[in-house]
Amino acid sequence: MNTITSRNDLDTRCADALRFLAIDAVEQANSGHPGMPMGMADIAVALWTRHLRHDPTDPQWADRDRFVLSNGHGSMLLYALLHLTGYDLPLEELKRFRQMHSRTPGHPEYGLTPGIETTTGPLGQGLTNAVGMALAEKLLSARFNKPGHGIVDHRTWVFLGDGCLMEGVSHEAASFAGVQRLSKLIAFWDDNRISIDGDVAGWFGDDTPARFRAYGWNVIERVDGHDIEAIDRAIHEALANAAADTGPTLICCRTTIGYGSPAKAGTAGVHGAALGKDETAATREALQWPHAAFEIPEAVRQAFDARESGARAHAEWRERLEAYRRDHPEDAAELVRRMIGKLPTGFGVLAEALLRKVARERATIATRKASQQSIAHLAKALPELLGGSADLTHSNLTDWPNCGAVRADDASGRHINWGVREFGMSAALNGIALHGGFVPFGATFLVFSDYARNAIRMGALMRQRVIHVMTHDSIALGEDGPTHQPVEHLPSLRLIPNLDVWRPCDAVETQAAWNSAVQRKDGPTLLALSRQNLPHQPRATSTLADIARGGYVLTEAEDREPMIVLIATGSEVTLAEEARERLAGDGIYARVVSMPSTSVFDRQPSEWREKVLPPGVPRLAVEAAQPDGWWKYVAGDGTRGAVIGIESFGESAPAADLLAHFGFTSERVAAEARTLLASETRQEVALS
Repeated sequence: MNTITSRNDLDTRCADALRFLAIDAVEQANSGHPGMPMGMADIAVALWTRHLRHDPTDPQWADRDRFVLSNGHGSMLLYALLHLTGYDLPLEELKRFRQMHSRTPGHPEYGLTPGIETTTGPLGQGLTNAVGMALAEKLLSARFNKPGHGIVDHRTWVFLGDGCLMEGVSHEAASFAGVQRLSKLIAFWDDNRISIDGDVAGWFGDDTPARFRAYGWNVIERVDGHDIEAIDRAIHEALANAAADTGPTLICCRTTIGYGSPAKAGTAGVHGAALGKDETAATREALQWPHAAFEIPEAVRQAFDARESGARAHAEWRERLEAYRRDHPEDAAELVRRMIGKLPTGFGVLAEALLRKVARERATIATRKASQQSIAHLAKALPELLGGSADLTHSNLTDWPNCGAVRADDASGRHINWGVREFGMSAALNGIALHGGFVPFGATFLVFSDYARNAIRMGALMRQRVIHVMTHDSIALGEDGPTHQPVEHLPSLRLIPNLDVWRPCDAVETQAAWNSAVQRKDGPTLLALSRQNLPHQPRATSTLADIARGGYVLTEAEDREPMIVLIATGSEVTLAEEARERLAGDGIYARVVSMPSTSVFDRQPSEWREKVLPPGVPRLAVEAAQPDGWWKYVAGDGTRGAVIGIESFGESAPAADLLAHFGFTSERVAAEARTLLASETRQEVALS
């Protein structure tokens, strides 16, 4: 690396403070990634001390700029910035980097550390979250800004590295951001040419500036990432692009990973490991940093402290909000309501009324169609409902009357055509939810949840209110064959903590699932919906409220104690009902339990679960999916049970032929129930 000369100016000292907080924290933890913070420190100083509009005393200020660290392995850079600018992140937390229960985990975690806008680490998703945030800002500003009242007006800033750009989701996100002309999105590319395996030239030869220009981005090339004034000029140019609404901007910053380390700068050795005692000392000498570990000069602290400037900016916005409230009181109240995530007054009553209405209609329709009808009803009451599909709108049925399409030149719509970008869509939905102001949903086929899975997982980790509409939920989709027929997807999705998976059996349960999804505030919901028509299941009005418990008694055993419990979801509930009638003809009295959401059912008190699934009564579960997840319901407490599922891929054929071939018939369900009861009787005889 080049010889480092005088480093006495305050901006340089501020950058070095960021470097050494990262070096010292990683050294103390003997774990972490010091290279990126050392390389991007000058970029951080230019942005955070000169341009970022935020209030450390109120991290949830609605009109703050959003900052996303997409290359989240460099988390110590962000922790150092939050600490120095005045957030509630004391120095002791930096000293506890990567330790149990600290607020400085290995990668930034939303909800744990004040000032963290999103959980990052899986590369590329932070950029995609930021695209969702920028889209949310654009749509909200189109809805609420009035002449003389720019009440929604902030920028979304992103740091990203080569790894983010290598991930395919970055293509999905950047392409979408360009076509939507998200001009207030500004990204800094840490072009250090190093990843874990070494110099990226051997596996990453993209012309990144040309790539982003092709997406419709403004690109500022060849910025010296260690020249704060050059970075500042690039930021001013990006802000001019934003003001002119010419599209998002990528600032290409050439940097040296591990800048300042005499032996490791510019090498993969500084990417993901502590410098070591000797190299830390050598770096202190090279950067002329005489201070002890975690010691920050007072002048540096004062230069970073954003509490006063943030309070001024926030107060000025509050004044604008008051003026807006005087001129547009209803819009002001609506904006505040939506940004705090509160549903309209009386929504719960409306949701119950919708459920009763659907029950009265007794429709025989596909649950994807029932979902579309639910969306149409809910959209009238929830202006914040914002949704779309990954190029399958007319298969997923996710549009509704007068929804309007979101376009670069028309941000008044509420339906988003995401294109064939399942992963990008799902990660951007997380960003929309994190931004606030919307209840977002997105759709694709259930089998393509595999493309979106990591974003679904991240939304669950962050407990965001995002709704995933997944149609064509089983082999019954038919002729498209095993490439499109989900088999293992339902049980695997149910394993994701905090994700509520619903597979409704008819239009009534579909409405109940939607009601639950939009009212839930502590995590995402996935709706698995049928392609084929499903009959209405008769149920008492008093039973409607029970659907929200995830599992309930749909049909009782002829007013008798049940001899067997048949558990089913989705289209297989019909099979269970038909099998119940067959068994009744043999004098076998079965209870049918519909369990549209095992996730929700598992959260119910034990009293409810035992009421629905009484101990000691044999149980048979039926679902056109891989069966292993059902054994905890059918074989608990010593109860004997069985599962009818599918343990192979499907085939290309009409749905009726497939269901018969794989044994999803009422005859088989009844036969399995008889076998189970006969086995139970033989065991009782053997024990007597």
